[in-house]
Amino acid sequence: MKSIAKSRIRAAAAAAATLALGCTALAAVPSSASAADGPLAVQYRTSASGVTADQSEPWLKIRNTGGGAVQLSTVKVRYYFKGEAAGDAYRFACSWAVKGCANITGTFGTLASPTATADRYLEIGFTAGAGSLAPGADTGDMQLRFHRSNWQPLLQSDDYSFDAGRTAYGDWSRVTAQLGGATVWGEAPEGDDPTGPTDPPDPTDPPEGAPTLFDDFDYSGHTDPQIAAHGWSVRSNSGGPGVPGATWAPENVTFATESGNSVMNLETSTAGSGESTKQTEILTRSMKFRNGTYAARVKFNDAPVSGPDGDHLVQTFFTINDLKAPMADDYAEYDFEYLPNGGWGESGNILYTTSWETYRPDPWEAVNAHTESRQSYAGWHDLVVTIDDSAITYYIDGQLFGTHGSAYLPERGMSINFNQWLIDLAGQTSTTPRSYDQQVDYVLHVKDQVLTPAQVSARVSAFRTAGTAFQDTVPAG
Repeated sequence: MKSIAKSRIRAAAAAAATLALGCTALAAVPSSASAADGPLAVQYRTSASGVTADQSEPWLKIRNTGGGAVQLSTVKVRYYFKGEAAGDAYRFACSWAVKGCANITGTFGTLASPTATADRYLEIGFTAGAGSLAPGADTGDMQLRFHRSNWQPLLQSDDYSFDAGRTAYGDWSRVTAQLGGATVWGEAPEGDDPTGPTDPPDPTDPPEGAPTLFDDFDYSGHTDPQIAAHGWSVRSNSGGPGVPGATWAPENVTFATESGNSVMNLETSTAGSGESTKQTEILTRSMKFRNGTYAARVKFNDAPVSGPDGDHLVQTFFTINDLKAPMADDYAEYDFEYLPNGGWGESGNILYTTSWETYRPDPWEAVNAHTESRQSYAGWHDLVVTIDDSAITYYIDGQLFGTHGSAYLPERGMSINFNQWLIDLAGQTSTTPRSYDQQVDYVLHVKDQVLTPAQVSARVSAFRTAGTAFQDTVPAG
């Protein structure tokens, strides 16, 4: 079934490319806004009105039409568009904003029910620093933009939320707004009402006894024989990813106690050359994990433990299997990747969740979906990804972060991995030694059960209350 889905994806990508070259502008949608009668209204204009453009530029204002103050950190706004090709990645940027670009976040997601004019959305959010809106006040200009990661032109005329004729601000119902998880303005594409996107469902508790891996990482050091006995490998072999010439240093995987819990630490260090760079990784030797729930509590760090800052670092939690051949149908990978100092064309901190269908290393070609957020994630975070027969869903600290569709589901088992590595040495060119830490509190996998973040926390608490530091009942293969 998945091979058929992939063929459709590639056919759709080819059709999108053809459409981008030859399509004429679609008829403009009506300009009147027939939106929900709620406490917010969204105004829109475009600063890039062409049928095609190097980047889309939706400029937005949010207005408080209610009788009380609104905290912007509780507001989410979605702009809906049609992706150019199934494997395309997009990048968000804020050019200028009255509230300050540092207080505005942009993440991409995919729609559960794609339409002819929308299969993705850009979701705009706000940090606490954005403050509140008094009754009758608005945010002022938010001059936003997004583009394809390869900077190829994008077609705007088939985008649900785009209107070439809107060169001045006006209420626009094809952009939705949510307040505290409830839609209070706008109309989503048919079948894609975004009510409650950040509030995971509260199903009945799944039955106990499902095959489970739990590890509290209570070990004495990287040579502790229990690490291998529990199915882990501390990497020492050469190879990517990372800086050419770097080594993977098992001695830099250490264990300690923090706030009463045993914690694993991954240290990565460099003195500005490949030969001086030591990266760290721990992974399960078995690729027996597929559908179900994966969870870990991970501490990301923005600053080095010692030495100058700035290296293009990647701190991760992910599942993966081996690529048997370029563009192989049965490859799978699901990533949390935090870049505290940017990299991959990004200038600041960014968190990605990425679901991989396949790729070709040379020449590079990738088929994946990703969601991203440009803000600091320094500190401890609960990371959860669930995989069932219809979607891959990512949560951070109990909140929905991104959902990727069935085209990216795994066809065979994977390993569970944590690593920390350097993309390149361009971010910091000093030869002064420096080192970075990433901590991991625990890892959990429950086979074939989709748990909410709250249910994950309950399972972990139950293991700890029972004094269980390790359990693995997941069958091989």
